[in-house]
Amino acid sequence: MKTKFALLAFAAISSTGLWAQSVTPSTTNTNPGGIYLRGSFSLANISTNGDGTVNSSNNLATFNAGFLGDLPLNDMFSLQAGLFLQGKGAKANSYANDNDHSQNYVKYKFRPYYLQVPVNFAVKIPMGDDSRFFIGAGPFVSMGLWGKATREVNVLGSTTTTKEDIKFESIDGNDPDDSRLDRLKRFEFGLNGTAGIEAGRFLVGVTYDWGLSKINQQFENENNDKNKFRTLSVNVGFRL
Repeated sequence: MKTKFALLAFAAISSTGLWAQSVTPSTTNTNPGGIYLRGSFSLANISTNGDGTVNSSNNLATFNAGFLGDLPLNDMFSLQAGLFLQGKGAKANSYANDNDHSQNYVKYKFRPYYLQVPVNFAVKIPMGDDSRFFIGAGPFVSMGLWGKATREVNVLGSTTTTKEDIKFESIDGNDPDDSRLDRLKRFEFGLNGTAGIEAGRFLVGVTYDWGLSKINQQFENENNDKNKFRTLSVNVGFRL
C-alpha cells in the first residue's frame, strides 16, 4: 500500500512539474551579442560637388569582408566594432559623341582597398523570438593597403589601356600630381550609419560610409566637400 501511494505521489509531483513548465513563459535573450563573420556588396563613389553629393553614374561595384563584434550594453543597446577589408573608389567615362559610345572615349576607374574599423552605437528593437531590428551610427577610420587605377582610351577605334598601382603616401599639395587618383592619402575617416535585422544567428542589413576627409590633396578646395568617399554596402552576416 505504501509503495502504491509513493508511486502515485511521485506521478502527481512529476505531472505538476511538467504542467508548471508548460505554463511558465519562456524567456529569450533579446540581445545576444557575439562575433559575426560579415560580407557585403558595395557601391563606391566619391563626392563631386561642393555640398558632398555624388554623380550616381560614377558608382563602382566592390565588396566588404571581415568581422563585426557586438557587445550588449543591455537588452536594447549595443556597442559594435568591426575590422573589415573595404573596397572603395569610383569610375568616370567621357565620350566625344554622346550618341555613339563605341569609340573616341576615355574610361577611368580607381579601386583602392582599405583596412577599416567602424565603431557604432546601436539600438535594437525586438521583433519576435530571437529576432530584432537594429539601427546605429558612429565613426570609422580606414588605412589604405593597395589598389589599381585603370585608364582606357579609345581613339578612332584603337584602344589603349594603362594600369597603375595606387600609391598611399603623405600628400601636402605642393606637387602638381597630388590631385591624381592614383596618389591617395594613407588614412581616411568619416561617419558610418547602419540598419538591419538580426534573426537567430543571421544578420542582414545596410551600411553607409560618409567620408569626412579628402582622399587626396587638390589645390584651393579645402573648404568644400568634394573628393571624399561615399560607400553604400548591403551586408549578410553569421554569428560565430
